[in-house]
Amino acid sequence: MRVETLGDGPAQIAVVGGIHGDEPCGVHAVERLLDEEPSLDRAVKFVIANEEAIDADTRYVEEDLNRAFPGDPDGGTHESRLAHELGREIADCQVLAMHSTQSYGGRFALVSRVGEYERRVCPHLSVDSIVETCNFTEGRMFEVTSRVVEVECGYQGSDAAAENALRVAREFLGATGALPERTERRQDLPVYRLTEPVPKAAAQAYEVFASNFTRVTTGEVYAAADDEEYVAEESFYPVLMSPYGYEDVFGYAADKVGTLDG
Repeated sequence: MRVETLGDGPAQIAVVGGIHGDEPCGVHAVERLLDEEPSLDRAVKFVIANEEAIDADTRYVEEDLNRAFPGDPDGGTHESRLAHELGREIADCQVLAMHSTQSYGGRFALVSRVGEYERRVCPHLSVDSIVETCNFTEGRMFEVTSRVVEVECGYQGSDAAAENALRVAREFLGATGALPERTERRQDLPVYRLTEPVPKAAAQAYEVFASNFTRVTTGEVYAAADDEEYVAEESFYPVLMSPYGYEDVFGYAADKVGTLDG
């Protein structure tokens, strides 16, 4: 793990990339900001997390780092030990963690719950929506700090995701007072809440017909595994839905619960 601090004094803000080694957008953003050495009003930790997985261009070495928190200094996997080390670095910080996905080309924020911190920071980020993870925080970075926003920055490996991550990182630094420029507060940012995973059976080929954040209605065919079609038993909003993004689920079902200001 690489950690560099810019600015004077103890850092209470952290920008993290490389939680997953095959998602280079956050690494790009951190490296660009370190190269630029912006003049900061508050000290910031810049973190490139799973360097071994990044070097191997794989999601993780032994287990998913974003399912390994809070970790264990004597853990049996590289990621368990790394999760403990990273958790110590960011525990007292306001945190942005940048990711990318196989399921969605836009940008959206994931938070544990919408609270004061999220209401203060998220409206200044150029995201399409906010997703409350609620009961799906086990093993994630939310286990070690309550002030964390994860942002999915676009399609995995794309130039657009890399540029989106850099943009969001700068916006986050403005929203937390580390940079003097702050983007205008967005209004009516939609909020979704995860309700359950959308499982898939073992198969040779998968398809997803639903579009993320577009309501699937009762009786609608939303996916297929080989020749088996999946039909919605009740309406839901798909989030992180893709054919091959996860091993045993297509993604998640969510409810639309309102807006950040509503």
